[in-house]
Amino acid sequence: MDNIKQEMQKLVDELNKYSYHYYVLDDPIVADADYDKLYDKLVKMEKETGVILPDSPTQRVGDVVRSGFQKQAHLVPLYSLDKAQSFEELDDWAGKIKASYPEVIFTVEYKFDGLQLAITYEDGVLKQAVTRGNGIIGEDITAQVKTIRSVPLKINYKNKIVVNGEGIMLLSELEKYNKTTDEPLKNARNAVAGSIRNLDPKVTASRKLDFFAYGIPYVEGKEFVSQQELYQFLRDNNFLVNDFFKVTKSLDEIHGIIEDIDQKRNELDILIDGLVIKVDQMNIRQELGYTIKFPKWALAYKFPALEVTSTIKDVIWQVGRTGKVTPTAILEPVELAGATIKRATLNNYDDILRKKVGINCLAFVRRSNEVIPEILGLAQKLDNFKEIEKPIFCPSCHTKLEDRGAFIYCPNYERCPDQLKERIVHFCSRDAMNIDGIRDKTIDAFFDTLNIKEVSGLYELKKEDLLKLDKFKDKKAQNLIDSIEKSKKINFANFIYALGIANVGIKTAKDLAQRYASFEELQNAKEEDLAKIYDIGDIVAKSITDFFNLPYNQKIIERLLKVIEIQYPKINKENENILNKTFVLTGTLPSLSRQEATKLIEDNGGKVTSSVSKNTDYLLLGEDAGSKLMKAKALNIKIINEEEFLLLLNV
Repeated sequence: MDNIKQEMQKLVDELNKYSYHYYVLDDPIVADADYDKLYDKLVKMEKETGVILPDSPTQRVGDVVRSGFQKQAHLVPLYSLDKAQSFEELDDWAGKIKASYPEVIFTVEYKFDGLQLAITYEDGVLKQAVTRGNGIIGEDITAQVKTIRSVPLKINYKNKIVVNGEGIMLLSELEKYNKTTDEPLKNARNAVAGSIRNLDPKVTASRKLDFFAYGIPYVEGKEFVSQQELYQFLRDNNFLVNDFFKVTKSLDEIHGIIEDIDQKRNELDILIDGLVIKVDQMNIRQELGYTIKFPKWALAYKFPALEVTSTIKDVIWQVGRTGKVTPTAILEPVELAGATIKRATLNNYDDILRKKVGINCLAFVRRSNEVIPEILGLAQKLDNFKEIEKPIFCPSCHTKLEDRGAFIYCPNYERCPDQLKERIVHFCSRDAMNIDGIRDKTIDAFFDTLNIKEVSGLYELKKEDLLKLDKFKDKKAQNLIDSIEKSKKINFANFIYALGIANVGIKTAKDLAQRYASFEELQNAKEEDLAKIYDIGDIVAKSITDFFNLPYNQKIIERLLKVIEIQYPKINKENENILNKTFVLTGTLPSLSRQEATKLIEDNGGKVTSSVSKNTDYLLLGEDAGSKLMKAKALNIKIINEEEFLLLLNV
């Protein structure tokens, strides 16, 4: 479980860093799709383990409040929205509601990609405007919001009321503004965030923003029957409400609306990133209620990332830790999904030929859930178009390259500088030995100045060695020495991952750590035995045995084991009921948390996975189970409750 917590902490740290850049600095450093992928992974891990770290972004709706504005508590919390990215997820959400409320009506509206605001009126006069902030506390931006032309300074309704909606900048206004300024704005989303969260209201006024109202989280003296009635109330009180508003009972109709808008969204004058589906009737909403983060009666359907075209200026070939040589396209910088894209993957040489791209061509670029954008194919050949040549020699050590299946490899495993450096980088990474303070330039200095050519050399470093390097002062040197010393006690799975075995990621490393009682047992494992382990198979098994059979690796491992103390998981291998069995957990258990149940399974040699498949041995069933139960029944998976589970454990 400690390994899982470390992985979760890594995700939390990453997400909080990205949120800081996005919300505080107004300078996003990652695309929305990439953030969503990490966020979804964290949510999934929290559901599976029952562990929620204290600084997890899932426990707050927005993010940190920017300094420079007065903090203001919201009258009621402003919730985020749960999201779906497929019709299956949408139907699962809507189907559960329809099962309990056959009379339910759904509304469909745009999911604006701007900045959510909450505006308070008293006696019909605008009193305060606040950003969403963390959902509990926001930033007082009243002066800035008063400059937005579509925000009414007075309304007809005299009782206290809070109206929330989205601050946006029309794409046509963005285009006009960028023609008249020396510093063009990146995109409409950044434009509105930077404009409203600017300390000078004159800057906000100059951007000609708009505000689309869509909700009333707090109102005194009035109740609404439906979202339709609420929208009419907003219009009657002079709020700008978007004309796109669909009402339906049919899921098929919602599918059609989504497909239609997804095709047309590039033609809109508003930046949207999906559609919001809500339960129309307020009485049903009240009964459905809320989770800690979002209302159960609303869902955001997120569109896939957009595609753009960019010019391929060059292609570079990079050598990884296993010797694989991969091509990366250097692009004319282009904005995509909230980030400036300068590079994109081309996978391998066959991929280049198939997509017919070359240097000096316009290529289609897509960024969806991948960390690195991908070249989709040729859009147009430009002047001076040049074919991309297949490399013959390694760009790092100049050894003649080899073809292995679809990929090109440098066979100089023991001496290729880039391979050696990449193995050190991987060894020090957070999921591996977690040695903090190691950067690419540090590795270069180790390699060139201190003659450290492989990972065991890190444990021979002394403080005086580091002080010889550029930018290494006393404190920095000591911190690195301390971090290296701390890494000498390492969990089994992290050590396996740190070795950099081809095709062995952190998940496979955890599976191996659960299967083998010692490192020596793993090191001597036969290929056919490894291949029998769930999710490993023949290719990974061969990668493992090839790695351990190489004399060069054996020498490095021998040196490491002299200084490394491996911390093995405590596994009760005598419980045949659990050993090597695969469990899926669903619903809420009467007395055990997800974390506790998972630990009991893993401590007894079992495995917990997130999805039901034909390889699942048991579905551990709690209350409020979802679609996993139906799938388990369809596959005839054995379904047990907590009492039966504890009997398996003999407790």
